[in-house]
Amino acid sequence: MKIKPEHYAHILAAIEGTGANTAEMRAAIIAEGRAKDVEKRLRWDLAWRSGLTPWLRANVYLYADDTHLDTVLRAVVKHLEGQQS
Repeated sequence: MKIKPEHYAHILAAIEGTGANTAEMRAAIIAEGRAKDVEKRLRWDLAWRSGLTPWLRANVYLYADDTHLDTVLRAVVKHLEGQQS
């Protein structure tokens, strides 16, 4: 993972702070019926919902790109779903 550990911790904390329920969000995305990739949409909706966009631009996008961030978001979703089980 190219994202710095301290940045991963910040991203995880911000997304956890939203109290988002991934199962409910996934169901809503599916019900909407417009996402080509439900899991990717879920990951990026979590990032947007957390309000991270300006912080990501100022910190993470200086050395990483969307593919690196998507890898981190996958790990965050896995972590969240482990807690929600």
